[in-house]
Amino acid sequence: MAETIKVTLPEGQVEEVPKGTTPLELLKKLNQRLAEQAIVAQSDAELIDLDRPLTQDTALRFLTPDDAEGMFVFRHSSAHLLAAAVLELYPEVKLGVGPPTDNGFFYEFFREQPFTPEDLEKIETKMRELRDQDLRYARRMMKHDEGLNFYQQQHQDFKCELVQEKAEGAEFSVYVTGKFVDFCRGPHIPSTGRIRAFKLLNVSGAYWKGQEGNPQMQRIYGTAFPSQAELDDFLHRLEEAKRRDHRKLGPELDLFSFQEEGGAGLVFWHPKGGTVRTLMEDWVRSEYQRRGYQMVYTPHVMRLDLWKTSGHLNYYRESMFPAMETENVAYQLKPMNCPGHILIYKNRRRSYRELPLRLAELGTVYRYERGGVLHGLLRVRGFTVDDAHIFCRPEQVEEEILGCVDFAVDALKTFGFENYQVELSVHDPAHREHYAGKPEDWNHAEAALLGALNRRGIPSKRMEGEAVFYGPKIDLKLIDAIGRPWQLSTVQFDFNLPERFDLSYTGADGAAHRPVMIHRALWGSVERFFGVLLEHYAGAFPVWLAPVQAIVLPISEKHLDYAREVTDKLRAAGFRVELDARNEKLQAKIRDAQLQKIPYMLVCGRKEQEAGTVSVRSRSRGDLGPQPLPDFQRELARRVDTRAVD
Repeated sequence: MAETIKVTLPEGQVEEVPKGTTPLELLKKLNQRLAEQAIVAQSDAELIDLDRPLTQDTALRFLTPDDAEGMFVFRHSSAHLLAAAVLELYPEVKLGVGPPTDNGFFYEFFREQPFTPEDLEKIETKMRELRDQDLRYARRMMKHDEGLNFYQQQHQDFKCELVQEKAEGAEFSVYVTGKFVDFCRGPHIPSTGRIRAFKLLNVSGAYWKGQEGNPQMQRIYGTAFPSQAELDDFLHRLEEAKRRDHRKLGPELDLFSFQEEGGAGLVFWHPKGGTVRTLMEDWVRSEYQRRGYQMVYTPHVMRLDLWKTSGHLNYYRESMFPAMETENVAYQLKPMNCPGHILIYKNRRRSYRELPLRLAELGTVYRYERGGVLHGLLRVRGFTVDDAHIFCRPEQVEEEILGCVDFAVDALKTFGFENYQVELSVHDPAHREHYAGKPEDWNHAEAALLGALNRRGIPSKRMEGEAVFYGPKIDLKLIDAIGRPWQLSTVQFDFNLPERFDLSYTGADGAAHRPVMIHRALWGSVERFFGVLLEHYAGAFPVWLAPVQAIVLPISEKHLDYAREVTDKLRAAGFRVELDARNEKLQAKIRDAQLQKIPYMLVCGRKEQEAGTVSVRSRSRGDLGPQPLPDFQRELARRVDTRAVD
């Protein structure tokens, strides 16, 4: 009699099947429709191929591309399809790695000639041919020496290197797709025919293993979906993202620039961008005061020894600019603001009556980012953090966390973001050695973070083992106008720095106690948040943030005096208004104002002058007709005061 095993399904149903049954064989008996949709199985905690024989009792579930893990496998298999096509067309290429990404996949190749757009078209055509052959992703086991010899004969140097580094034991798995054989742990989808829709997007350069000095690889990026409709939707959003790219909009709207003479990764804020930034900072400073924070300023450069004490020199040395020496003392451009705030706290003895102490700073920091990762305002070398550090007693923690979460949510809503996701990053109790602080401190901190979220009814995703070494944290990811998540707001516990700097306060009992320290940032950095805002609004800032709120357009020179009068009155009322006095046709002036994304255009001609009105044209709503100037002024004030969003 054949040996059997027990398979527990997600609903709790237990199936007894012959040992060696594959997940797909079982699924075809249970649910033919799901069998046609499933692409991979999960056996206990391990993802496996649908044709992998089951050899022991297991809990089993079946995944489709609708599951995050399923889509990960789907796109990993798409990367293999890409490599198979490239190898058929260009057999001389040397293969690197081909992982999935959040939105697609890439595969790395070493080739003397650069891949061109025409090459990508050929590769896509070959991928479709292989897709239509419905080739299996067949898992095979190779003995270590056999596999190494196979790749040596193929002159695949990078694969040989990977086998020597990553292959464990006497044998390892490869996946065979037609003529293509890849060293890979898997799993993969059943066959290439499942990949119905894909698109190659671009080629970029990357060092092998991401290390300078290694060979320069070419990464071909692509994306894949189970249906053409999903691919079309993604490509539409991709085009929309290009239209909104802050690196393009910044220069077009004269907001900021990067100057080669000034240095890579350093932002030069132009007057219009400086206006928006000032409005952002004014809002946050007023909120700091309202919420009981105290503004501080700390030096941009401090003694290197401070960063030794904080531990940053050990953990962040590669992201710090080189130290400088003055009067035989080493100094360091600050990569963080927290040690400066700690020195302010530590400047004198603190009483429990002073706590919580909330110190806030719009502090500019400097980090060495490699040239290849610099990315507009999102990845720069000098940036300003809306930083705050809260020193409090343990029993005050949950209320302080609650205040931080409320502040972060209010900030997002004020700037027009209604949707966000929350992640709670906690420690892994199985690896206590990776974390500072006592277990009871971690339990208390994590309970306080979760308690604050629960009190506000904010759902969160628990991220096991994702806490930083010095404490658990809450991350708020805003969702922008085209559905992209952005990591910005964060609230973090810190068990490390209070210990390193020997911080204390005098308690009601007269004894010294260690304070709890909380790091808190609303925007992450002013630069990053500005870039996200710019893309979210596609450059069309709401009226209260717009660098120019209205532009006055005289129809001809005969109406210039009245246009100046309108401009002066609005400016005197505190609005940011410009006058277009050029000798141009009205339609040209309107077109230019639209391109500059100015919220209101006020046309002044003979009729308007005689009636004391302006003809109002809205950036988003078109022609609104003539209005008495005081009426328009009141409406403009209302939209500014309420921070209305179109």
